[in-house]
Amino acid sequence: AVIGRYKLSVQTGSSSPASLGTFVLLFNPWSSGDDVFMPNKAECEEYVLEEFGIIFAGNKNHISGFGWNFGQFQGDILNICLSIMDRSLYYRQDPVTDVSHRHDPRYLGRVLSAMVNANDDQGVVLGNWSGKYEGGKNPSSWTGSGEILQSWKKSGFKPVKYGQCWVFAAVLTTVLRCLGIPTRTITNFSSAHDADGNLRVDEFYDADGNHLERGADSIWNFHVWNESWFTRNDLGPSYSGWQVLDATPQEESGGIYQCGPASRHAIKEGEVDLDYDCPFVFAEVNADCMYWNYDSATGKKTLIFSKSTEIGDSISTKAVGRDDRVDVTRDYKYEEGSAKERDIFKKARKKLGLEDKFDPTAPTQEEIEQQPDITGKFKVAGSLEVGKDLNLLLVLENLQSDAKTVNVNMTAWSTLYTRRPVNEIWKDSISVTLAPKEEKQFPIKIKYPEYQQQLTTDKTIQVTALCHVEDGIQVLVQRNITLDNPAIDIQVLGEAKVNKEVVVEVAFTNPINTEVKDCVLQVEGSDLLQGILELRIPPLKASEKSSTKFKLTPSEAGPKHLLVNFSCDKFADIKTFKMVNV
Repeated sequence: AVIGRYKLSVQTGSSSPASLGTFVLLFNPWSSGDDVFMPNKAECEEYVLEEFGIIFAGNKNHISGFGWNFGQFQGDILNICLSIMDRSLYYRQDPVTDVSHRHDPRYLGRVLSAMVNANDDQGVVLGNWSGKYEGGKNPSSWTGSGEILQSWKKSGFKPVKYGQCWVFAAVLTTVLRCLGIPTRTITNFSSAHDADGNLRVDEFYDADGNHLERGADSIWNFHVWNESWFTRNDLGPSYSGWQVLDATPQEESGGIYQCGPASRHAIKEGEVDLDYDCPFVFAEVNADCMYWNYDSATGKKTLIFSKSTEIGDSISTKAVGRDDRVDVTRDYKYEEGSAKERDIFKKARKKLGLEDKFDPTAPTQEEIEQQPDITGKFKVAGSLEVGKDLNLLLVLENLQSDAKTVNVNMTAWSTLYTRRPVNEIWKDSISVTLAPKEEKQFPIKIKYPEYQQQLTTDKTIQVTALCHVEDGIQVLVQRNITLDNPAIDIQVLGEAKVNKEVVVEVAFTNPINTEVKDCVLQVEGSDLLQGILELRIPPLKASEKSSTKFKLTPSEAGPKHLLVNFSCDKFADIKTFKMVNV
């Protein structure tokens, strides 16, 4: 049976039917005959009934998580989810055929991955990766899907401004859980966006070490997509189970911005010829990485180095029944660098016809096999906090048994989480001589006032050192740094009971030596309060502590999550959450 709203009437004898009202039919993961049947009850609880989630972000060296209120059973959300289906391009082009396919989670997953983004179809959320968010909300300021879905409906179904990958994934989680399809968010660290489908991502740097925006390929610090659980009758039983869906508009599929469902098992086995969008997802977790030096005057590019183990790191999701991180990298690929993993990569290249085709943009075998004379890395010395100075060490080591002279050009840029450079923060160059087999450390200090104005709300900085070795090949040293916001503390004062007021206190200490102003506290939580509570807080002097109290009246018993987001002129979107046992 197709899901959706049905009319129910009763007829006795020859009288005309009497309407009893309507009911909504959903998918049923508890029923063994259903395409979305999930045998494990605890997983059903988490992936269908749980209204709170944790989304992982940051970068592979420094993973952080923030809470999200999916709120799939609140207020008007079910009605909104049903209206999303009736506003899709598929429905508008051919309503009868579209509705007849609504028994199929594979079909609905694909349609909804298109409808959650605003490209093509006046969908729910409009993406914006410019770093400027006038006329809408900064993507990192949302704390739940409810506000987004309600705004979309209230505005007469105009796309809500603005989203980035985790917003698309979180909204899709809400919609699919609401319809009864088990769904979770997945974060992939060092995620490849392979725009040209050659399973290779090219990054370009100039002689000064600046990251250039050339070509459509990119590597994101992290990317968030979804997995939904259902059978794949079109592919066969071994491809059933978790399916990748991605509502972030990155590349067109079948002429519109939709992605999936791609069987996770097919991705792991390199079966990139299977429906849907397996090559793109395979590249996100497996692409090889090429770093080039590009000379804009001559148009010449030189390979600095290539790496096959860079992409698809620490693939993460929230644990079942606990607020912890679980690593699912092994479900996407065999161990990085193992013979099996390389075999699967070759198999995928072969299926895509890349093995036999000459690629003029690819580096030569000679370029790939060249060995550098020195190696380098950036080490973090001290804390990585917004408001504190950033202390790093550039460590260079001479691998040869003769001395080497190296000219090093260093830059630091503030970036978005997609590693798109936004503002230059700092640059410097040094010339060093390394004795045979010598290792040297060079301290780097970037003071808070130097980066404060330049930092994006993603709080990410890319530090690069391009080392020009005399009579040797260039060496690129880079590190993506994500800074932590200062902490914020929530205390529930007293016992939380259904329909009884309870007081909550939120405390924040200004960690910097200047005043912070325009302070706003946003609070939400399913079954703890209606909608979103917004509180203005007076300015805070240097090192001053603020304490804000407000009241909640829980409407349902059980473990509930309270989400808090604090912003001011110097710190954007300091998020935390607390489990409240009602």
